Amino acid sequence: MEKYPVVIIGAGPAGLTAAYQLVKQGIKPIVIEQADKVGGISRTEMYKGYRFDIGGHRFFTKVTEVQQLWQEVLKDDFIKVPRMSRIYYQGKFFNYPLSLFNTLSNLGIKQSLLILLSYLKAKLKARLQPGAEPENFEEWVSDRFGGRLYQIFFKTYTEKVWGIPCTQIRADWAAQRIQGMSLKRAVINAVFGSQNAKSLIKEFDYPILGPGMMWERFQEEVESKGAPVLLNTQVTRVEREGDRIQSITVRQGEKTIQYSGDHFISSMPVSALINRLDPPAPEYVLEASRGLKYRDFLIVSLIIDEESLFPDNWLYIHSPEFKVGRIQNFKNWSPAMVPDPSKTCLGMEYFCSQGDEIWEMSDTKLIDLASREIVELGLVKKFSNIEDGVVIRQRKAYPVYDGEYRQHLQVIQDYLETFENLQTVGRNGMHRYNNQDHSMLTGMLAVRNILGEKHDLWNVNTERSYYEEFTKQEWQSKELSLDNKNYVTVLEVDSQNQEQELVSQSKIK
Repeated sequence: MEKYPVVIIGAGPAGLTAAYQLVKQGIKPIVIEQADKVGGISRTEMYKGYRFDIGGHRFFTKVTEVQQLWQEVLKDDFIKVPRMSRIYYQGKFFNYPLSLFNTLSNLGIKQSLLILLSYLKAKLKARLQPGAEPENFEEWVSDRFGGRLYQIFFKTYTEKVWGIPCTQIRADWAAQRIQGMSLKRAVINAVFGSQNAKSLIKEFDYPILGPGMMWERFQEEVESKGAPVLLNTQVTRVEREGDRIQSITVRQGEKTIQYSGDHFISSMPVSALINRLDPPAPEYVLEASRGLKYRDFLIVSLIIDEESLFPDNWLYIHSPEFKVGRIQNFKNWSPAMVPDPSKTCLGMEYFCSQGDEIWEMSDTKLIDLASREIVELGLVKKFSNIEDGVVIRQRKAYPVYDGEYRQHLQVIQDYLETFENLQTVGRNGMHRYNNQDHSMLTGMLAVRNILGEKHDLWNVNTERSYYEEFTKQEWQSKELSLDNKNYVTVLEVDSQNQEQELVSQSKIK
């Protein structure tokens, strides 16, 4: 049995950030990763020289320490990317942020007035007849923005992303992803005259070779300091004794290896962590872990024999007649993502669940579906211009906030907190719809806890929402002091990572 001061499960943003912070302190952990490359959902895949993300990932954060860490690791390999995205709905493309002329032209005066009346009705009802707090996504959005706007810009896309009715999605998911956003300014006011969209960023940083470049650099830095990062290595057992985790058992090819440690940091899906415990967790905890649900995701990357297709970084496809949810244009993220400048690579993103029709399709059928849809959308001139395609599947891409998740998660959280040397971090490690900067922050704070500080990681993203509305001046007025351990977690919504924004929260970084 090999022993390390810290054993880290998962080499995504949270796990690698923790490893990097540890080696800076002279502590050499071991990092265990099941996949064949680092980065998790923030990795960059490659096919025939074409690079593509598992969903696009912008590098923009309001947390100074995260921004400094990105610059420290990637240095001059960032580029500035102009931000442009649109929404496809009922055969038309809506600018995002919405603009007055474009929105009126697409919706028409009558529909725009009906949206306004619906919005005013909701506000009047909230003032004159306040009811109980909304329990689900539909109630939350309709109460704040009116039923008609909900139907147009929220319902269809949200249900496409999550695969369940909006009435089954918890209101606290809406509160986490939408509350505090300037939706009224960015949508309502855009439709009816105000063009104030200064709260939305105009450009963002992006690694020249995609987000995976960042995490591969993290891996290099960690390994150069003597901390191993093991790929293609699956955790099969987590041994516990009393209130401590003693060791983990992993399978690497034909080998079975055991690693012990003083501290353990896990970013693996928390339901899987519970089911790997030995002796097994109590039955009520196992039952809670079985109650957590996930949404899966796959991307069909198409190589197109056309130099330029559309100017956007990505498009949201709200229309229900199309199965595709988002379309990434990787050439517009970085020209270096495409080896031949005369061609384009598009990422057709499909939200699905293991076992459903989309997930069970063969790669050949998925490539055919994506090819037909991109032509029917009018974004590619003809089917014969599509030269090739490849499919990448991502299990457990998004933790689902259904009606029971909070109860199940609380049971699991209470149980895991009984282990004094175990911390869970990141999106799946906490069953929380985090973006990569927020996941990094949980990794940072986990290390600080090991070094003697006291941070409740489960509260990092509950005390305040983190969205684009905060201007630089507003952020500077907030307290963020490492020395005083006073963290205000105001992070920006990464529209990708599966990560929607404003009207696309419906986004689903």
